[in-house]
Amino acid sequence: MPLIEVDGLIRSFGVRPRRRGVLGAVADLFGGERSEVRALDGVSFSLEVGEAVGYLGPNGAGKSTTVKCLAGILEPTGGAVRVAGLDPWRDRRTHVHNIGVVFGQRTQLWWDLAVQEAYDLLASVFAVPRSTYRERLGRLDDLLELSPLLRTPVRQLSLGQRVRCDLAAALLHGPRVLLLDEPTIGLDVAVRLRIRGFLRALVDEREVALLLTTHDLGDIEQICRRVVLLDKGRVAFDGPLADLRARAGTGRVLVVETTVLLADADLAALSEVLPGSVARRSENTFEVHLGPDVPAGQVMQEVAARVEVRDIAITEPTTEEVVAAIYEGEK
Repeated sequence: MPLIEVDGLIRSFGVRPRRRGVLGAVADLFGGERSEVRALDGVSFSLEVGEAVGYLGPNGAGKSTTVKCLAGILEPTGGAVRVAGLDPWRDRRTHVHNIGVVFGQRTQLWWDLAVQEAYDLLASVFAVPRSTYRERLGRLDDLLELSPLLRTPVRQLSLGQRVRCDLAAALLHGPRVLLLDEPTIGLDVAVRLRIRGFLRALVDEREVALLLTTHDLGDIEQICRRVVLLDKGRVAFDGPLADLRARAGTGRVLVVETTVLLADADLAALSEVLPGSVARRSENTFEVHLGPDVPAGQVMQEVAARVEVRDIAITEPTTEEVVAAIYEGEK
């Protein structure tokens, strides 16, 4: 049974445009046109335990709204949501024991408490046994280097420090589901890499189901095996990242540098025999765009048999380029 089940999720918000000036403000108090905006329009997907899914989309696509519905913060307008067999909105008291949530731009810690005091309070709220609490906090301290921060009031933490502390807070009670909304924002490269490794280990050990929204697509590549692409409140893609690359049509590119200058006739001759389009980059460099089913090794052999090669390399599109290509195709 999936830990997360989202079926036809709809979430609408009422919007009333504001008029200018004092008279407009007074008129708005007594009514005005009201329109409905659908942040989510029939979203469906599921996650199993031990699965990490990257939840992608431009600003305003509905990613954070989905996370809030899964967390029980927002009630769906339509459709169904189940997390660990529970309705997040109706079964909130039990539901919160099964989830850990991190919003990169907000904190769940108490602003005036020291970090250690906030952790102690969370452990008490979730009734975490003392020995288990110490063990988990020790493990998180090793990963996130929390010791220097434990006596610091939350209000005095930098953004990066606060995100590290929030991530630890979300894991203290041993949740089965992790909902992470931009969790690595503000973190330096070294800590970000360690967090990626830790999250990947949690998933590989089949401890949690992880839903990750982020604009840092390096997080997706390192942590997630599957992506769900959201656009205008609807699922535009759901599947492996490799399939997303194939759908975008941005394939591999073979870049060849030759020891001699290439005439236009030479490039034309290569275009006739190579399984892919050939384009000039410079006087002695050209590129071959390879289809998804074209063996790169075979093309390299064909090239080496016809020109004197100084250097050769294969480049693949970045995840950013793939996602951008998908969005351009949806417009």
